[in-house]
Parts: sequence; C-alpha cells; structure tokens
Amino acid sequence: MDEKRCEGCNGVDTELEEMLNKYKPEKSNLIQILNEVQEYYGYVPQKAQLAISKYLDIPMAEIYGVITFYARFTLKPKGKYHVAVCLGTACFVKGSEQIIERAKARLGIDVGETTKDGKYSLEATRCIGACGLAPVFTVNNEVYGKATVKMFDEVLDKYEKES
Repeated sequence: MDEKRCEGCNGVDTELEEMLNKYKPEKSNLIQILNEVQEYYGYVPQKAQLAISKYLDIPMAEIYGVITFYARFTLKPKGKYHVAVCLGTACFVKGSEQIIERAKARLGIDVGETTKDGKYSLEATRCIGACGLAPVFTVNNEVYGKATVKMFDEVLDKYEKES
C-alpha cells in the first residue's frame, strides 16, 4: 500500500516536509501537526496551512477555523520577547489593567501586535493559573507575580539590557 508523502509539497521547506511525513495523512493528526508547526515557526504560516491542507486533504477554511479556535495557535509571528498580561478576574481586580496599559504605551503596540523590529509582542490572556500571585504577567512564559507597573518597567529594562 502506498503511503502518501509530502515530497515537494509545492516547494515547502524541508523541515515542514519532514514534519508532515512523520504523520499519516489523516484528519485526526491535524492538531498534532499544527502543534509541531507552531513550535517550529513560532506561528502557523500560510505556506504551512496550505501544505497541511493538501497533505491531509482538508479545506484551508477548516484549518483556519482550528487555528483561530485554539488560543495556543497564532497566525502572526510573535516577538523575540512575548509579553502576556493576565486579565482574568483575580488579576483584573488587583490592577492588571494598569499593567497592560503601560505595556501598550511603552512598547507602542496594541494587544495582538508585534513591534516593528520584531522584538516584542503583546497579548492579553484570560487566566494563566497563578491567581494567588495576582496580578500576573509573563515574558516568554516566565511568570512575574504580584506585579506592578514599576515591576513591569524593571523587567522590560532587564530584557532591553540583554539585547
């Protein structure tokens, strides 16, 4: 029986081709493939969506629907430093709104955007499960609890010095 392969899937890069070929071309593998693509690229680029669509023989619209349904997936590249501010109830009540407003002002971007230099991206999250440390923000999944606007500035200053 011939296994379907993604050999030369419309000129996609070798890494993407190898990712696809790890999986049987079955719709049930969509989430696993998207996870791997997201991990590798930092987002799910359109070229990957097209290759997945052809490989699994499912419509692009269905792939787009899955990507936009799950918060884990993103259609845009994130910055080198991905900043996420929790706006869940505990964090919001304890002042996370001031932190996100400071982040927008300092970075010069809105929620869901990336700075022009690709250094920072900003996201508002609903809950990261650290309610006892509220308010909370993260930078590249490093959690900063009992946060203040001053703490936010100090953390960003640290990242500025590193780069």
